[in-house]
Amino acid sequence: MAEIYDPKPVETKGFEIDEKILRIAAEAETNCEAAFKEIEKTAQHNGEKVLRAFINNKVSAGCLNGTTGYGYGDTGRDTLEAVYAEVFGAEDALVRHSFISGTHALTCALFGILRTGDKIISLTGAPYDTLEEVIGIKGCGGNGSLKDFGIMYEQVDLLADGKPNLAEIFQKVKVAKAAYIQRSRGYSLRPALTTENIAEIVKAAKGANPGIIIIVDNCYGEFVEKSEPVQSGADLIIGSLIKNPGGGIAETGGYIAGRKKYIELCSYRLTSVGIGKEAGCSLNQNKLMYQGLFYAPEVVANAVKTAVFTSEIMSLLGFEAYPETNAKRGDIITAVMMKSPENLIAFCQGIQKGSPVDSFVSPEPWEMPGYDSKVIMAAGAFNMGSSIELSADAPLREPYAVYVQGGLTYPTGRMGILCALQEMQNRHCLKLR
Repeated sequence: MAEIYDPKPVETKGFEIDEKILRIAAEAETNCEAAFKEIEKTAQHNGEKVLRAFINNKVSAGCLNGTTGYGYGDTGRDTLEAVYAEVFGAEDALVRHSFISGTHALTCALFGILRTGDKIISLTGAPYDTLEEVIGIKGCGGNGSLKDFGIMYEQVDLLADGKPNLAEIFQKVKVAKAAYIQRSRGYSLRPALTTENIAEIVKAAKGANPGIIIIVDNCYGEFVEKSEPVQSGADLIIGSLIKNPGGGIAETGGYIAGRKKYIELCSYRLTSVGIGKEAGCSLNQNKLMYQGLFYAPEVVANAVKTAVFTSEIMSLLGFEAYPETNAKRGDIITAVMMKSPENLIAFCQGIQKGSPVDSFVSPEPWEMPGYDSKVIMAAGAFNMGSSIELSADAPLREPYAVYVQGGLTYPTGRMGILCALQEMQNRHCLKLR
């Protein structure tokens, strides 16, 4: 007699989240409904834009294959760069897995554009920590910074409300070769720039110096809005593929997009003068970079929803969160004032517990290269350091603000935040009425 297989019901253990936290989460989601609808409209617009670029540039099955060696005639690589250029409204683009980070891509652009005796001026105050040694603001010298090569640096500090000082920008850019704009907030509490803000800065800078080259660090900002900074007048925009445009699928890489003559100079810095974009094998990365870009608008929408939810629930719990729930956003980041190092560490360790990868490990503050204070980073990601996947990080210094970004899907992003709150409650860092 044949044996009859009798399947047993599978027991699923839910996340042990306190009922009080769940009630506050439900209230927060109700308050986020209007913001979520706008995010979905933006995702639809950007998704259609990306699809149209794939069709217009005749992406084929052959484009998904990689090359080795020199990579001459890599159709997939060249077509991908054409797709990026169209999506971002640019003349040309340089999209390579050999960019190890956004900082690397930015460095390549700065050294590609600037020459001895030139001046670059930051229009958004101090740059992100990892660029300080690249420029020569910090470091002992002799390490190959822009300063070592005789390139001068100046900055226009932001106004007290975190907005650009347009009047001072107009005065100071007159003798500069290039201007740098950081779109995202970095490790600060100033607002991220929208494309409308960037257009105002570009107008002020080019009104005083029409030939100035505007370089925008676009990290964390791609697909958050319906347009990109090139369409606001920027000459170059730069970002990382393990952030927004990689869609959580690209394993590494970065991009530079903008005016063709400047892309050529950047490509000479990446490879070699005279070779530029013509070489550089894609190995097995083409399919992942294409697929990541295709998914990116929807993934970014999930990350923005997670960010909005974070702002609202943390505000309901009595923590200051920036930007506010219904504010217009220029990036995927929410900064939360955690009030103490204990709260900050508990929150990050709770995010880790709600991650799909390495949920069992506990992040600790450490001396991270490129930063001047200990940094704690929670990121249980499929790709190491991927900021489009849910992560939370912060330098352990006043005002103890944690920077939350990412979320490949909204349900998992939401749960990651709830796990962080549960960890805070478990450690008596969170008192609920």
